[in-house]
Amino acid sequence: MIRAAGTSDIEAVVALEAATQGADAWSEGLVRDGIGGGLPTISYLVAETDDQVIGYAVASYAGDIAELQRIGVAEPARRGGVASELLAAIVAHAPSTGADRMLLEVRADNRGAIAFYAARDFVEIDRRARYYRDGTDAVVMRLPLIAGCGGRQK
Repeated sequence: MIRAAGTSDIEAVVALEAATQGADAWSEGLVRDGIGGGLPTISYLVAETDDQVIGYAVASYAGDIAELQRIGVAEPARRGGVASELLAAIVAHAPSTGADRMLLEVRADNRGAIAFYAARDFVEIDRRARYYRDGTDAVVMRLPLIAGCGGRQK
């Protein structure tokens, strides 16, 4: 089940953030602020099964741009469609915020993630040199949410 994250999910999301994002993981304080409403443009979703959080997604919404910040799924739940469900929920919600396109950055060396997003109609639009802490470039990808925003139309 996909649902909005609540304060009772903070501990689980912090653990998943550390497990899935490694050296680029956000701090507990940042996750707490995001889930607790301290960052008004940020929205967290969680995926749960049997009352256990197995994945999460974070997006920011500002004007006409939605930005996917994170998707993380617990190792045992990977390749089971959880990330796809989280992404679909984020994409479905975005137009109601006024967004006409969704952007994301993904590590250039993460071929699996790039293929995952490309299979869902995201297209590469740019690269950011040395974006990550270890110096790896970021691939910037875009998904149009309405007609006229480039790429294939939704």
